[in-house]
Amino acid sequence: MKVVAFIPVRGGSKSIPLKNIKLFCGKPLVCWSIEALENCELVDEIIVATDSDKIENIVLMQAYKKTKIYRRSAENACDTASSESVMLEYINYAQLSDSSIFMLVQATSPLTETCHFTEALSQYNGGKYDSMLSCVRNYRFYWNVDGTSKNYDYMNRPRRQDFQGELMENGAFYINTVRHIREVGNRLNGKIGIYEMPEYTATEIDEPDDWIVLENLMRKHVLSKTETLRKPIKLFLSDVDGTLTDGGMYYSENGDELKKFNTRDGMAFQLLREAGIKTGIITSEDCLLNRSRAKKLKVDYLYQGKKAGGKLSVVKKICEDMGITLQDVAYIGDDVNCIELLSWVGLAACPSDACDKVKALPGIEVMSRKGGDACVREFVEKIL
Repeated sequence: MKVVAFIPVRGGSKSIPLKNIKLFCGKPLVCWSIEALENCELVDEIIVATDSDKIENIVLMQAYKKTKIYRRSAENACDTASSESVMLEYINYAQLSDSSIFMLVQATSPLTETCHFTEALSQYNGGKYDSMLSCVRNYRFYWNVDGTSKNYDYMNRPRRQDFQGELMENGAFYINTVRHIREVGNRLNGKIGIYEMPEYTATEIDEPDDWIVLENLMRKHVLSKTETLRKPIKLFLSDVDGTLTDGGMYYSENGDELKKFNTRDGMAFQLLREAGIKTGIITSEDCLLNRSRAKKLKVDYLYQGKKAGGKLSVVKKICEDMGITLQDVAYIGDDVNCIELLSWVGLAACPSDACDKVKALPGIEVMSRKGGDACVREFVEKIL
């Protein structure tokens, strides 16, 4: 059976404007859900249903393999439209077969990982349930407005470890068949199964405070795992203008061109050498200043005058000579001519003042420092 993951994302969010593509831990919010689904072998197709050109452009820029854009109607993109309305709109448009599995995924739950989708779909495929939803176990005590306790006996208050808690819908995803959704017009029906997710996934992003809370939870529970599993870097590369420098062009009265470099970035290259990591500079501009700086830094590779596509081809050749892959390479750059290379290397980073298209790349690490302000040193310290 075909499995379709469906992510409805409107451009008209009121509480957080364009929240679905606002950077969350350095990546557009919707990209976290898309990438978790892209890595799920049980998902055949991912549909991002949007009414926004900006959201469409951000998603298409990532060159995902299983993801497609569906332009939802204005009627089903207004504040009062339900998720069911746009689900049914797409199901009828795509003429999906009744036997297809349809999974509604909410972009506002970015802590949902590939393992959660895989486990839930495997559970659903067991055939015990007509539909399923994700929940977390909540250990709060609830009261009714008339002053009576709802889920515990206050005269015999249980300890947390003895309290089973209650299952709370966390809104991460819902699974059903196309046939059931057509028949009842709802994401759930019949015998409903529960996929229990970790307690830290309870919050959905709706208000600005949710953003702050979830970014910290993401770093603690999700990103910390990827950092632990990351392969050692064997080659470190950097751009120059806007990365090793502040991007400014300075001229003396005699017309001499000057650039401002940061000594802390210089120490970063020394630390890399001491760690046995090869280093290099790849830049679009060809000038004597860059050669002088590269010589002082004692880099192993210097390539100048390399435009966007040229940068990637050069690095591929370096990797071939070193007997490594692009996944063994770390690169930091700041502008559109760096995007192709940033998209291919194993570890990508950019200064905090990089262009928006660079900062929107999936998986990129956005430094807290600007270009020329020791952002390269910050990146190197993360690596080491």
